Amino acid sequence: MKHKLLNTVFAAYLVFLLVSFILAFVLVPRFLQHYLYQISDDPQYLQYLHSQSIAIQNVCYLLIAVIFLLSLFPLAVFYLRLYRPMNQISEAAARYTEDRMAHGTRPPHTVYDRDDELGRLNASLKYLVEAADNSSEYQRKFISNISHDFRSPLTSIKGYVEAILDGTIPPELQDRYLHIVLDETNRLNKLTEGLLLLNTFDDNAIYLEMSEFNIVDVIRHTVDSFEGTCKKKNLSVIISAQEFVPVYADMSRIQQVLYNLLDNAIKFSPAEKEIWITVTTRKKSVFVSVKDFGVGISRENLSRIWDRFYKTDSSRGKDKKGIGLGLSIVREIIYAHGQNINVVSTEGVGTEFIFTLDMPQNADKK
Repeated sequence: MKHKLLNTVFAAYLVFLLVSFILAFVLVPRFLQHYLYQISDDPQYLQYLHSQSIAIQNVCYLLIAVIFLLSLFPLAVFYLRLYRPMNQISEAAARYTEDRMAHGTRPPHTVYDRDDELGRLNASLKYLVEAADNSSEYQRKFISNISHDFRSPLTSIKGYVEAILDGTIPPELQDRYLHIVLDETNRLNKLTEGLLLLNTFDDNAIYLEMSEFNIVDVIRHTVDSFEGTCKKKNLSVIISAQEFVPVYADMSRIQQVLYNLLDNAIKFSPAEKEIWITVTTRKKSVFVSVKDFGVGISRENLSRIWDRFYKTDSSRGKDKKGIGLGLSIVREIIYAHGQNINVVSTEGVGTEFIFTLDMPQNADKK
């Protein structure tokens, strides 16, 4: 479909030239024979005409060649002034679509009325209009969400500090409420850091410190950081992996991915359940799976979990401290590594996140 219209125009032009040349080679001799020879029966004229017939035919063919060269002008005008700008608009819309998909934003549905460049241009213009409308709506939702997530902790901090200052909260209880203020401050700090990180990804300014490391060690360290939380809910984290599985990636970023995925798994797992972390290798890739047996994600929410600030109803009900950026950050980090992440979930059964990493090139030699 990419150059179908251009190919059609060139094909029509070539057919036109072919037919024109065939007709010229057939009609010119007949014209000389059936028309010019009928002008006079004078033997001297006929003898002169016969001697000059080849020259006359060459002049006719030269005129046809000139017409052919002139016909290239409208073809060049069509390509330079119409087709090329039209194709650039279509390609720009396609790149815009790919960029939105890469950042987890669902693009509008594009329908092609025709299977050529004109159809694609028409669909691209419709898409850009719809994308602009959706972008405005996304900005409104973004501002609304971020305002909500900033206002909540700020209101708590302001209220508790004022209550401490005016003596509403007695000194013996101040310690408890100061810890709440500290928690809310940490929440604001986490939100700000998440926004700055995502902004870095948007600007393509993220710097990855690539190195070789054992992914299993990173998984164990991450699991250890959740030991207290798991004990409170009586959760078991089971790691299924070889002792040494080397990968080539940014260790701190991958630890952040594992932290966010494990945090989600713990958050949505009922008490006394298991969480499985599995590491497998296939060719030159490492597959890491984080699977829980919790509430799962409904089908209508599954396609939106990567959206920034998006939270399901159950998330807002059970975890007021969630900021809705964890999975967006996870996806951006994995994409920055040139890898993929997928999710499989069934409501009421559980959720599994699977992402890939590259093995070091010399892994086979170790």
